[in-house]
Amino acid sequence: MNKTELIDKIAANAGMSKADAKKALDATTSAIKEALVAGDKVQLVGFGTYSVTERPAHEGINPATKQKIQIAAKKVAKFKPGAELTDAINA
Repeated sequence: MNKTELIDKIAANAGMSKADAKKALDATTSAIKEALVAGDKVQLVGFGTYSVTERPAHEGINPATKQKIQIAAKKVAKFKPGAELTDAINA
């Protein structure tokens, strides 16, 4: 499902226009992004938790040249599904 299909689904399920559904989706994703950039967690009960974790620097191998390279430390976004979402997927 892409963003357009998700907007269509939101509009249909919430009984709102596609324009309003797009605004709602954009506001939601923006709020989640702002919270993660600030270092906060976003917990949606029954759905899951978005958080930021830090990956330490480590050594890797360039597959083309087989040379060892240093991979820098970085922050990555992480999503942990909630129990209700996990149960729905496995039902």
